[in-house]
Amino acid sequence: MAARDTGEVFGPRMTLFADVLSIGLATAAACLPLITVPAALSTACAVLRGAGVGQPVTAGRYFALLRRRLRAADLVAGAVALAGLLVFAADVALAGAGLPGAPGFAVAAAVIGAGAVVVGLRACGRPESLTDWRAAVRGAGRDAVADVGGSGLVLLAVATAALCAWMLLPLAFLAPGPLALALTAVDVRRSAAVLPR
Repeated sequence: MAARDTGEVFGPRMTLFADVLSIGLATAAACLPLITVPAALSTACAVLRGAGVGQPVTAGRYFALLRRRLRAADLVAGAVALAGLLVFAADVALAGAGLPGAPGFAVAAAVIGAGAVVVGLRACGRPESLTDWRAAVRGAGRDAVADVGGSGLVLLAVATAALCAWMLLPLAFLAPGPLALALTAVDVRRSAAVLPR
């Protein structure tokens, strides 16, 4: 274990934890317009990926990268994600209204919704999402099928973030940071697994 620097309170292992929390707050603020959620989460993943190559993980770098990359494709991705969420909510409401075949429909909707969440979040974790959402979604779709363990980890990260936010509402503002870290780790793990040895 590395020694603490003079004046350092927690030691070097807490640096990434603190960085993840600050990125989480910055991402939560950037997600407030809702249409910016994919771009904000993708940017958080890019900033956290930069920590592996010695780049600073700061809210200032996060907002600078987000400001440079916000473009029409990011807003379209946000609109598609928001529309998908609204359609899913409407389907769940219809299934809960007691329509014939509602239990089977609810199961199918849950499976489709979970698949869409996995592909969408894995796309945010891919480096291509910074420049080309279509390529990121195609790659995420392939990875979701080829790397079932990683897809399970993504669902577990989402469930953990939702549970933390449900238990204590202020944690909802910190949840995007650990979620982005999980998405980045799953993508790095997958990238390392497919590299030739």
